[in-house]
Amino acid sequence: MHIVLDDTAMAAAGQGNVLASRLIHRAHVETGWYLYAPACALVEADRSRPGTAEHLAALPGITILDLDLPAALAVARQNTWAAAHCQYAAQPTPDRPDGAIIATTTPDAWIGEPVRVLDLAPQQP
Repeated sequence: MHIVLDDTAMAAAGQGNVLASRLIHRAHVETGWYLYAPACALVEADRSRPGTAEHLAALPGITILDLDLPAALAVARQNTWAAAHCQYAAQPTPDRPDGAIIATTTPDAWIGEPVRVLDLAPQQP
């Protein structure tokens, strides 16, 4: 299972979101679970909730994805760097032929985008 955390999921993890915490725990203890934090989304998450970047970077189950040249070119074509880097990271690769799922607390923001989404928004009773 390959999951890309968007900026909203990263901020939610630092605020005690149970679903985000479960993902982080699984990525740390279960074989075959991978969590990715694209650098551009990590910056945006830290802007909205200071300290998020340091917190997530210290967790062993999360891989920080650098903004390499192919990612930078993809980001340059989009309006928001955070969303563009997440979308780029979720695309299929030789290591992830099915791509990755984007974890978010704002699933409506991804409507119309060519990605699969995992809703981490707290459910209302």
